[in-house]
Amino acid sequence: MKENKVKLNDLHIRYLKSEKHNSSKKKNILFIHGLGSSSDRWLDIPDALSRYFHPIVAVDLIGFGGSDKPVTIEYTIEYFSKFIRDVITCEQIWRNDDNGSDDSYKTIIVGHSLGGYIAAKVAIRDQDLIEKLVLIDSSGMLKKPTSLLEQYLNAALNPSFENVKSVFEQMLGNPTLLSPTLVNAFIKRINLVGAKYAFKSAFENSTKKHIESSELQSIENIPALIIWGAADRLIPVAHGKRFNEILKNSTLQIIENTGHAPFSEKPSMVFDIIRTFLINNK
Repeated sequence: MKENKVKLNDLHIRYLKSEKHNSSKKKNILFIHGLGSSSDRWLDIPDALSRYFHPIVAVDLIGFGGSDKPVTIEYTIEYFSKFIRDVITCEQIWRNDDNGSDDSYKTIIVGHSLGGYIAAKVAIRDQDLIEKLVLIDSSGMLKKPTSLLEQYLNAALNPSFENVKSVFEQMLGNPTLLSPTLVNAFIKRINLVGAKYAFKSAFENSTKKHIESSELQSIENIPALIIWGAADRLIPVAHGKRFNEILKNSTLQIIENTGHAPFSEKPSMVFDIIRTFLINNK
């Protein structure tokens, strides 16, 4: 994946984009990370998918990663949804270097946690932009923050190594998989100017409002894949089952012995599930 920057609505946005392979089929796929994360969190999955589809983009949400972090805005789901709509329709991001511009904005969104919440909201409001949805341990159904989410907020606002390490271990199905590099990378990101403000604002706006069932039911024509870690303590698997129950055109895959980010604990399994869904689900 190649690192890029684009100016969008006067803000600098960082994103990763796949290299084109001869075997790639034309399909726009957008990866949206979770709260406090960045596009790098997806590891090799977008790059591996690029052998089947192109272009693939993993974006740093406004307020996170290498994108700008203004402290003059409220990081609401509505704000993020508009941001993602602007990303989907930004020709500079999606055009193929060898084929010029492409007017097709129909996009597959893969969203994790907060990214899943945002993806679902975009699908609800702009169904013509979305081809398929992949929701991984998605927020959006919470009535209030879970205990671990509150611990995560505290760790983000007081980012000592031990605070962050403790929370990240609880997010994993197998805590021994936690790398100190991941902890240090989070601490480095959260200490950037504006990052704590963005985290707190996004936290408050995403955990105190939820998607209504009637809203989700309105996107029944969009195929959806729901992936969930069976041992997720941040957003328990019951929420994944609820998404599956409401989204009539959805499939639920529960990954055993994994926590909040199953794609980081069992990447090859999650990759195969996503690839199969994108190839076989028309």
